[in-house]
Formats: sequence, C-alpha cells, structure tokens
Amino acid sequence: MNRKLLLPSLLLFTSSFVFAQDKVIDNIVKEANENSQLEKLAHELLDVVGPRLVGTPQMKQANDWVVKKYADWGISAKNEQWGQWRGWERGVTHVDLVSPRLRTLEATQLAWSPSTNGKSIKAEAIILPENILDSISFQKWLPAVKGKLVLVSHNQISGRPDKNWEEFATKDLFEKYKKEKATATKAFNDNLAKTGLKAKELALALENAGAAAVVINNWSQGFGVDKVFGANTKKIPTINLSVEDYGLVFRLAKYGSKPVLNVTSESKELGLVPTFNTVAELKSKQKPNEYVMLSAHLDSWDASAGATDNGSGTILMMETMRILKKFYPNPKRTILVGHWGSEEQGLNGSRAFVEDHPEIVKNLQALFNQDNGTGRVVNLAGQGFSNAEKFLTRWLAKVPDTIKNQIKTSFPGIPGAGGSDFASFVAVGAPGFSLSSTSWDYGTYTWHTNRDSYDKLVFEEIRNNAILAAIMVYMACEDPEKFTTERAELQTNPRTGQKVTWPEQKKAIRKGGVD
Repeated sequence: MNRKLLLPSLLLFTSSFVFAQDKVIDNIVKEANENSQLEKLAHELLDVVGPRLVGTPQMKQANDWVVKKYADWGISAKNEQWGQWRGWERGVTHVDLVSPRLRTLEATQLAWSPSTNGKSIKAEAIILPENILDSISFQKWLPAVKGKLVLVSHNQISGRPDKNWEEFATKDLFEKYKKEKATATKAFNDNLAKTGLKAKELALALENAGAAAVVINNWSQGFGVDKVFGANTKKIPTINLSVEDYGLVFRLAKYGSKPVLNVTSESKELGLVPTFNTVAELKSKQKPNEYVMLSAHLDSWDASAGATDNGSGTILMMETMRILKKFYPNPKRTILVGHWGSEEQGLNGSRAFVEDHPEIVKNLQALFNQDNGTGRVVNLAGQGFSNAEKFLTRWLAKVPDTIKNQIKTSFPGIPGAGGSDFASFVAVGAPGFSLSSTSWDYGTYTWHTNRDSYDKLVFEEIRNNAILAAIMVYMACEDPEKFTTERAELQTNPRTGQKVTWPEQKKAIRKGGVD
C-alpha cells in the first residue's frame, strides 16, 4: 500500500473510533441522568422483597426478581446453584414490658433464632451477676436462670454517640465520659471473662440451664441503631432490644424492680435449601471468551432491608447493565455481572463462582465490585497488580471530570484479603477491583443494622457510580490490550507495619448453617 495514503487512512480510522467512543460515553451519561431506573429498582428490591438472608425464601425471591428484570431488558440471566444453607424465615417479634409498668419495647429476634412455638413467654428478666468470682461460682449461679429472660450484654452508660458528646459537652466533661465509658466496658468484659465461656458458649449454657430466652443489645454507637446478626441458641429465642429499652429493663432488674416481659418471637425452620448466585450476560461476538465483570452481593442480614449493604451495589450493577445493553449491545468482550449469595457469611457465592468457572477467571479483563454503601466512589486501588495503573488510568480517562476528580487512586495497591467479593478473584490472581465509596456514616448507621432502609440511599451518588461503572466496563471491553496480571513486589502495610503477602484462596462453604 502507498505509505502516503496509509497515514490519512489511519488518522481517519482513529478519529472515527474516538467519535464513536465519545458518542457511547455521551449516551451513557445522558441515560443515567435523564432516565434513571434506580429509584424503581430500589423500591422493588428493598420495599417489596426486603431483607435477603441466605437460606430464606426472600433471598430466592430476590434471585428470581433479578432474573426477571434482566429479561425485561433483553438481557440473558440465570440462577446458578452453588450450595445449600439452613433454611429459616423470620416472623413477628413483639416484646412488652408488663411490670412494673407497661411499655412496648423495640425488639428484633436474631437471624436463625428459635421461635416461641406459637405462644408467648411471660417471664421475669434478670441480669448476669456483676461480681463473678470465677467459672465455678458462675456454674453455681446458673440454676437461677431457669424460666427467666437473661440479659447478657453490657448496659451502656449513655445512648448518645461520642460525636454528640464531643459537640455539646465541655472538653473536661467529654474526657471524663470517655474514661468512665472505657472503665465500665472493661469491667463488664473482665466480669464476663470470669465465666470461662465465650459468647456462643454462654448462650448455650443459659439455654441448657433452662433460661426462657436470651436478651442482648448490640449497639452500633449511633442514635437508635443496633447491629443485628445471628443467634447462638438452639432451642430458645435470642432477642435484641434497642439500647434505650435494654437499658430500661437492665436498670429495673439491677435495682430490684423485677421487670416482667411478654415475648412473642415467630420463625420457621425450612431445612436445607438450595442457594444461588444470579449471573447475567451480554455476549460478545468478537471476543466471546474474554470477560469484563460487574460484581455485587445480593444477600443481606435481615433485621432491615439491606439498602446500603448491599442493595445500593445491586441496583448500581443492574442499572449499569441496563444502560450498556441499550447503548453498547455488541461489546468487544463478553460482559458478565455476578449477584452473589452469602457474602455475609464469608464471600461464599463469589468463592464458589471462582472455583466453578476457572475458564472465566483465567480470561478476566477486569471485575468491578461495589459493596460499601450509598456514597460516591472515592477510592480505586490497583490490588497489587504491577500494570494496574496503566490500565485503570486509561479506562478512567473518559469518565466525566465531576466524577473522576472525586476518586483517589493508589498503585499498585494492596491486594484485598476478604472485605468483599472482589477479594475472591484477587486471591487467585484475577484482576478484581473495589469501587470504594465515601462513608455516609455507613459503619455506624447502616452496615448490618436495623436501620439499613430505602430512605438511607443517596440516589444522586449512585447515579454517578452507574456512570463510572458503565464507562469503566465499556473502556475495558474496548481496550486493545489484555490486562496483564503480574504481581507487584508488595511493600509494608502502613496501617499494620507488616510485610504484605498475597492472600490465599479460601474455599466456599457449600453447606452452611448446620453443625
């Protein structure tokens, strides 16, 4: 070919490619801002389906809902079974203080808590001895719990968050409060240690001694908010009371008023049930066996709707796929999205996927995961890959400045060891990246709490994240180079002072919730 003709032809091709690229990106931004489906998706997932604990009917309902939504958009999706889990379904929890006065208490049974078998328990509430000498003296006291509701948590000296104290108290008063709080916490923990039992062992000891129920408070250190996880009891209910109501009942018991509670706790045991990941696909005709993935866990704890953990990540990835289907229907590489199960019990769904699909893992261009709240993405690290900077910087280049300029990058970064599902891929040397968002008080007010509900979502920030994710996927698909997975020489972790090592692959728990 005439070299004089070659250069103009190449320039024309390049300019046409850039124009086409910019048009797709412009369409992504416009669609996300002007035709967002996020609010509707959030309503259907969080208000209608609700909490999505592994092994519950609601989790399977969520799996099926995701498949149907993708089908409505013309996207192929399916549920892939990866294991089995103890099936359980939450029912009504209702607790009243009936003596020495009447009050309906804010109460939530823990996940997998036994029920009250269709009846109510009316019993006195007592506290653990505050001066346990040793395990022998505790064992001598144990018969006193028979027929009683036993409060086993530390009673907080204040239900005000530290930030509230810091803002309004004098400096001296705040310092005094912090010391008193630390002293009281240590005293409780030291006293509890003298039982010779860990938390799970203590619950079972009370159960075996004939207690009617175990009552806890797991305060999140925020106004009106508790962490609510799983029960350790096998035969009697475990109930969480709010910090305010727990304190009320605790004080009544401590000062001899003999509080009596009426407890109804309904739940169903469903045996072992199948558990699923939901996987959707936009198949490439050019490079069908190379993959770019979106990633978010679908499951949640079940004391609330699981809005920011991880409903926000779920609807983000669904919206991203919807937009890509509309404006990038023929991707250069196959686009997958994984909606994982049982992340909360140890990344089980994504670990199973990595084990079951080595052909995808081997040919992964990039995976983008989101799982830490409703906020805008502000951090993107290279996860220990030597060439991450070259690729991620190139893909970020086309992201609008208003979004891109919020993001702090770090290269090569430290490989994630288990915080969320991207770590399942990093552990086997595959390029999984976390779209890490700003807090919005995630750790205090929504992460694993009874207040993680629809109203905590900040949709404008999720819209920006959808633009980011869609453009990153598009750029990763279009990149003429395949991501190279050479590992960087890892340095010392500045937080721990320890030399960083590459995380080891951990096996998925395929049969969970059973002893």
